[in-house]
Amino acid sequence: MKNIIILMFLFLAVQSCDTEDVLPGVNVELESETISEDNGLVVVTATLNGSVSSDISIPMQFSGSAVINSDYSVSSNNISIISGSRTGSVTISAIQDSEIESPEEIIIDLIANSNYLLSSNSQLVINLLDDDTDTDGDGIPDSDDNCPLVIGVAENNGCPWLGFIINEVLYDPPSGDAGDANGDGTREANEDEFIEFYNSGLEIDLSGYTISDASQLRHTFPSGSIIPSNGVLILFGGGSPTGNFGNSVVQTASEGSINMSNAGDLITMNDPQGNVFLTIDIEPLSNDPNESYTLNPDIFGTVLEQHSTIEASSGSLYSPGYKLDGTDF
Repeated sequence: MKNIIILMFLFLAVQSCDTEDVLPGVNVELESETISEDNGLVVVTATLNGSVSSDISIPMQFSGSAVINSDYSVSSNNISIISGSRTGSVTISAIQDSEIESPEEIIIDLIANSNYLLSSNSQLVINLLDDDTDTDGDGIPDSDDNCPLVIGVAENNGCPWLGFIINEVLYDPPSGDAGDANGDGTREANEDEFIEFYNSGLEIDLSGYTISDASQLRHTFPSGSIIPSNGVLILFGGGSPTGNFGNSVVQTASEGSINMSNAGDLITMNDPQGNVFLTIDIEPLSNDPNESYTLNPDIFGTVLEQHSTIEASSGSLYSPGYKLDGTDF
């Protein structure tokens, strides 16, 4: 009788441990704990410890400093594992923007229910890393910054306001065809002289402004001489300038020449009231270089240097309307 009771107890114990009464275990893992804003994505995968006869859905709740549908998107709020399978996954994709941001967190809370047991941590954390760089630290991403190496302002596309400046001057054109700076087919010493002005400021109307050298008036800017912000003006000594010169405003000296003396000269720009607006002293540049002098780098250099000696110029002697490397301003 005692043996029969023991056997019946063992039979009932076996029946109570039927595998159909045991909840499946689920392990949820991240493919990576970091995601880049630059088209980055992370796959969240759930794995069962055995197959099941019915579908399982694992709900997820998202929180953290990163904002869903703004900083990232998800393919589903639930990880689904279909009957007969052991895995299911959801993809989290970063959303690109141009804001410079500190790393943000995506927090995923796995919601338990009566259909499974979580055998992993119920909370997962992903670090969303910004791909926008700001080399000069002015708060404007390099992708939107026209001057990524110089601190500037957003209103000027990341460039600083420098006002109206002289970026390049050619007072001694080279001999022969190489000296045809105005592109009209003829090298003429006075006509091929030029001054390249850059307007790193708001739009300016130069109508009525004048340019003089140490001896006399050389140019009066005609009506309508409007230079846009970040625009370029090329003043040649004369001739018939041919070409677009980087889409610059191009003029020739109204008095027939600029006549910058190789022995040294002072060029003065005055407003219509006679106030000094800008000056350039040719004296420090007077070594008969047969090429132009230019700021290096363009716009932001502090001194004028001989054009061909600067690596970016690739040996060219001048570049009216263009940067040292031949690209547009």
